[in-house]
Amino acid sequence: MAINPITSLAFELFLISAVLITAYTCNFYYLAFLSNKRKDVLKTIDNGTPSITIQLPIYNEKYVAKRLVDAVCKLDYPIEKMRIMVLDDSDDDTVDLLHSTVDSYKKDGFNIEHVRRGTRKGYKAGALKYAMQTTDTDLVAIFDADFIPPTWFLKKAIPHFSQNNIGLVQCRWGHVNENYSAITQAQALSLDFHFLIEQKAKSNSHLFMNFNGTAGIWKRECIEDAGGWHTATLVEDLDLSYRAQMKGWKCVFLPDVVVDAELPVQMNAAKRQQFRWAKGSIQCAIKLLSDIVVKRTVSVEAKIQAFIQLTRHIVYPLMLIQFLMLPILLSSNVNLYVVSFLPAITIATYLAMGPGAYIMIIQSMYNKSWKSKAKILPALLVYNAGMSVNNTVAVFDAVLGKKNEFLRTPKYGVLKKKDDWKDNAYNLPFSKVTLLEIFFGVYGFIGIFVSIFSNNPIFAPIIGLQTVGFFYIAYLSFSHTRFKRNKSSVNDQLTKKEKMANRVYTLSMVGILAIIIFGGTMAVNGYATDVYPLDRIRGHLDGIIGSSDPITINSHLNAIQSDLDTVLEKLPEIKDESGTVISKNPVWIFSTESTNFLRIQNDVTTMKSSIEKISLSSKDSSDFHTGMLDINARATILKTNIMDATPYMYVSISNIVFSTMWIAAILGVFTALKKKREQLKESDQEGI
Repeated sequence: MAINPITSLAFELFLISAVLITAYTCNFYYLAFLSNKRKDVLKTIDNGTPSITIQLPIYNEKYVAKRLVDAVCKLDYPIEKMRIMVLDDSDDDTVDLLHSTVDSYKKDGFNIEHVRRGTRKGYKAGALKYAMQTTDTDLVAIFDADFIPPTWFLKKAIPHFSQNNIGLVQCRWGHVNENYSAITQAQALSLDFHFLIEQKAKSNSHLFMNFNGTAGIWKRECIEDAGGWHTATLVEDLDLSYRAQMKGWKCVFLPDVVVDAELPVQMNAAKRQQFRWAKGSIQCAIKLLSDIVVKRTVSVEAKIQAFIQLTRHIVYPLMLIQFLMLPILLSSNVNLYVVSFLPAITIATYLAMGPGAYIMIIQSMYNKSWKSKAKILPALLVYNAGMSVNNTVAVFDAVLGKKNEFLRTPKYGVLKKKDDWKDNAYNLPFSKVTLLEIFFGVYGFIGIFVSIFSNNPIFAPIIGLQTVGFFYIAYLSFSHTRFKRNKSSVNDQLTKKEKMANRVYTLSMVGILAIIIFGGTMAVNGYATDVYPLDRIRGHLDGIIGSSDPITINSHLNAIQSDLDTVLEKLPEIKDESGTVISKNPVWIFSTESTNFLRIQNDVTTMKSSIEKISLSSKDSSDFHTGMLDINARATILKTNIMDATPYMYVSISNIVFSTMWIAAILGVFTALKKKREQLKESDQEGI
């Protein structure tokens, strides 16, 4: 059956996205196989106590900065062999806090420095690059502000520099507040997949492994040989580790050496972190892949795996493409079953490729405790689906070469469920990406109805999972927003202006919720009156094509006429010079006769007349058989016409006008909130 160009393009995009997503997913399963296969015990040697510099890059982290310095100064290592550099680029209360903390430890005999560059040029990479100018120790350890290294860390990690070509020892991240909320549990499981599958599979092999930016130890010689820290990307850690391995250095991952860290508890902070990782990876792909491809000493498999790791975030825009195309294809009656007409096989395939395989991997990762981790998998699936909008924007930012700005992920020192952070400084507001998440959520809501009414309910859970993810991420983005300035007021309590801003925010939230509910209601109602009648007509035409009973066919034609009357009321009229209506067409630009519903109505009337004549003939006569062939051919043509017209019902003039007004209303609320935030910033700068 021929399909119209829009449907054909949608199907091609859907198919390409599906193939690429499947390829990236299968590669993860391949790495899971490699990680499970690798049972070798990493070698250690007695290196003695080599000199080491511990670098602590910090920017505005007053809630966790002292905790980090305290933990580092408690490390069980000869004090004369350990140099601590607190790389403080802060511009808030963190500066005074660190100054007094560093002074206190200096008096206790520690070789510790409070390094102030006076600029944030290059952000974290810039601070590390600046510190390397005066670093002359054998090893360099790096910890971000939210990490809490255990006292035994150096003594357990350093012996793994067992070979001269090992340039990096990366340790596993622990999660000190994993059970704080559903989003921290989802993040913890996602990070465990990365460390216990990807890092373990690539460690100390011919495959490239990345530095995770913290909880690792470098050989100073390796950093220098690889060209030092670069500031061209947002993921300086990934960049340096790949350049080092291209030089022949090895990277080792230690799954049993765990350094606890604090996961982001605020949704907007988690989105910022994910955004930075996604954008930075694509930047590194653009920067490094060509050099990796032409490097003769790099194996073919290592090149393939490097390509996959650096480009894997393109899965997120591919997910959105699939999500957008699926309702269009379902409404156009395109068969998307893995095995034709076997819906059960389709859903079984989705489950096997997704949750089923992940549960098997979780079993191998956690052994006896796997069941408690498997319960978190639904939350992770929802979280990842909802994050696809945020990460897609990051990918396009990188591809389009948008200017870099390293925006750190703020932490609040939150360790227990009872700990509250919502009135603390550093709280991030929701961004414009939240508007896109709302759009995709509403679109998904409509898509669920499309899947049900097009007799493809098997796809409703698939669309529903992503829809829930979009609404969940958008809801938390709103609910986690607080207007709080970074500089302290007394006891970090909200000022009057901040309280007023939060009241404005609450009222705006109610307004946005009302707009969303109204928009969703109108969208569902619009689908029921504009598109669903076409779905019913198509179903009746299928009934006509499959029948040879005149009474049944006539019943279908009567139902089609009723639905056509409903559709015709909604369509714009085209008149000739005499004022006679000659066309009613949903295609308002470059319309064709094939989608003229007046012509379709006339064809249905002709078919009714024909079937009445045919019903008077004997079923064994040639007139009966010839007439039935004509009816069947007409029904087939009309079905194609209806399928051609269906996509244009979504983009009618009224729908475009309504959607524009709907988006403008939400943007208006966003603009008002942005203005309120700017007023608070101005007040902060003026010292009010």
